[in-house]
Amino acid sequence: MNADYQVRWTHTAESDLAEIIQYIMQNSPAAANEVFKKIKIKTENLALLPDRGRIVPELFSQGISLYKEIIIAPWRVMYRIVEKTVFILAVIDSRRNIEDVLLERLIRNNQ
Repeated sequence: MNADYQVRWTHTAESDLAEIIQYIMQNSPAAANEVFKKIKIKTENLALLPDRGRIVPELFSQGISLYKEIIIAPWRVMYRIVEKTVFILAVIDSRRNIEDVLLERLIRNNQ
């Protein structure tokens, strides 16, 4: 089966994933490896079915419907589809308030 889309990770999403893996690795390198593989496989599957994710509810309530997410518990992987490319934008712990996380990032990027 050929992929219809390319999946590309942004620097921010790569940093998110690296932080998650480093944190888990402190207690269990094996678990960190499993989490890494699980997230990479599920995101690579977006090349075949990019529309399978849901619109990010917090953004949709603000009238923004460009961003989708898949849940890989306990993480939310946010992405955007542009033409034939799926851009992985963030990997965020679902136990955190996503609005706070996005606001922190906007503030940090504007300093």
